[in-house]
Amino acid sequence: MDLTQEKWAAQQAVKSNSIILDVRTPEEFEAGHLVNAQLLDIRNPTSFMEGLQALDKAQTYFVYCRSGARSAQACELFKQHGISDCYNLLGGILEWQGEIVS
Repeated sequence: MDLTQEKWAAQQAVKSNSIILDVRTPEEFEAGHLVNAQLLDIRNPTSFMEGLQALDKAQTYFVYCRSGARSAQACELFKQHGISDCYNLLGGILEWQGEIVS
């Protein structure tokens, strides 16, 4: 499900045990990422699929990338692998107005 930043943050606050996934490259992640985000690089297909298969299907995931395109793709892949509670950040980190760790 695609959510604006406001709705994404509100949903995340309600789902306190959720996981934030950054699907950008390691270089992008190191340049700056959201607080408590974990990296799962969608541009590395082997590593991404291994990481995806290791995820808890009962967990809630909040996924973002640079602009929202890769994270939308990641959410579709999650759904295909049985992870239904997945939220894509519209506009990605480019439009994020909160804290960023660098």
